[in-house]
Amino acid sequence: MSSGPDTERRKIVAFPSKLPQRTIRDPRIDVFRGLALIMIVIDHIPGNPYERFTLRAFGFSDAAEAFFLMSGIAAGIAYSGGFLKLRQGAGTIGAAVLPLWRRAWTLYLVQLFLTICVLGMYAWAADTFLRSEFRIQHNLGLIYSETGSALTGLATLSYQIGYVNILPVYIVLLLFAPIALWGAMRAPFVTLALSGALWLAGGWNRWNIPNDPGGGGWFFSPFAWQAIFVLGLVIGVRHRAGRRLVPISRPLLWTAITFLVLVLAWRNIPALGIYLNHKMAQLGAMGVPFNVVSHNKTYLAAPRFLHMLALAYVVSCLPWITRACASRGAAAFRLLGRQGLVVFAGGTILAMASQILMDVEPDVAWLGLVLPVAAVAMLFVIAGLKDGWTIFRARKAPPEEERESSVAVSK
Repeated sequence: MSSGPDTERRKIVAFPSKLPQRTIRDPRIDVFRGLALIMIVIDHIPGNPYERFTLRAFGFSDAAEAFFLMSGIAAGIAYSGGFLKLRQGAGTIGAAVLPLWRRAWTLYLVQLFLTICVLGMYAWAADTFLRSEFRIQHNLGLIYSETGSALTGLATLSYQIGYVNILPVYIVLLLFAPIALWGAMRAPFVTLALSGALWLAGGWNRWNIPNDPGGGGWFFSPFAWQAIFVLGLVIGVRHRAGRRLVPISRPLLWTAITFLVLVLAWRNIPALGIYLNHKMAQLGAMGVPFNVVSHNKTYLAAPRFLHMLALAYVVSCLPWITRACASRGAAAFRLLGRQGLVVFAGGTILAMASQILMDVEPDVAWLGLVLPVAAVAMLFVIAGLKDGWTIFRARKAPPEEERESSVAVSK
């Protein structure tokens, strides 16, 4: 049978044959990525009063879920172009895949850098303040007790220290992202179904990558966290094409808002929280998978996942949020999001330095007030220096590989 126009249209039903011209960055992605980076720093300085205002104080999810979702969206926007060219016969597999793998390599180097920095900081603190316990905090002790295995694990990402353990799973996800991107363009809903099945099976069976040395598994199981990243990829691919994954629906919007209000009450009304958690435990005793009826973070339990999905849907449906994110007042937060990797790395070092100071002087109350504010202020400085302070002048369009959130804002 000959191939007619209808056949050709069916071949490219999941993704248009031509990408729309990208003229500006979607401000929401940069702003919310910037806010997530701020919350990560605040949450990584335990004992400060600002923790009560971060996302995890208002629901089950926290900045980690936001980080992975927006990273997936950004990757879907940035890297789907190469796969579209490949599909049209105008590109090569290398041109489509290598940008993702180069990004993974960059993140790998950053992970090594941050781990070595934190090891050095805590070793210095142990000697300077005569506090030997600094050498064993955050899983640091293995570098001294099992040096050979720890150094090997450092290179293979199987040895991770506390608060420096989010990039390894992101690296793994980027390595496998070409498969997910191809699926997102050809059959997005099949891709999401397969990702969801892997999330369910992975959590139910506790699939994870083992730590060595130390035992146990990664703090973020790639088998579970791929689900929110792949969802972001699909959203990003469709967003770049000017299409929503889930249409705006008033009933669905109010359902999401109702769920967010329920979670807020669940989280902050002790009696209600105890009752609902008990009911979930009863469901678990009846055989419902543990990652459906728990709040486990390692396996991205359903309450955390659903909370982030509801929040993302509500945010995506409200046009005033897009206008606010594009306003002059949000420019500093867009700056943070635009320079996400360097801000994340700088924030990690600042947060760990703050932890050391607060551990050394536990009775100095003002440290908990000042250090988080100083750390966040430094994030803006770091982002400004990396960006060349283009926040104050017209900015050139970034090259293809760095347009992690460049897209015409859909109406």
